[in-house]
Amino acid sequence: MKTCLVVDDSRVIRKVARRILEDLGFEIAEASDGMEALAWCRAAMPDAILLDWNMPVMNGIEFLRHLRSEPGGAKPTVVFCTVENDLEHIREALAAGANEYIMKPFDGDIIASKLVEVGLA
Repeated sequence: MKTCLVVDDSRVIRKVARRILEDLGFEIAEASDGMEALAWCRAAMPDAILLDWNMPVMNGIEFLRHLRSEPGGAKPTVVFCTVENDLEHIREALAAGANEYIMKPFDGDIIASKLVEVGLA
């Protein structure tokens, strides 16, 4: 079974994403900030990461840069899921190693279609 780490400081967003991803056949882990997500990845690298940008402790872009420099950190497919929808944020995320970008709010169809695009669904 494929694993997905959902990284968002909102418990509600994590819960919604968990339901959608479980329905798509993923095993889910959750983290509320980038530091917690990095600890998860060091313990067990997931297949995919659904990542928020704006979080306390370590934001999404900082997490992504750290992740990509970790052993095995090039492996996970990273999909940013954020309210930051201007072109500069999108470019920065893709340059840092994100595979895709979803704007909040999202639904199951949006997540499913992005995962198909990146070859995970």
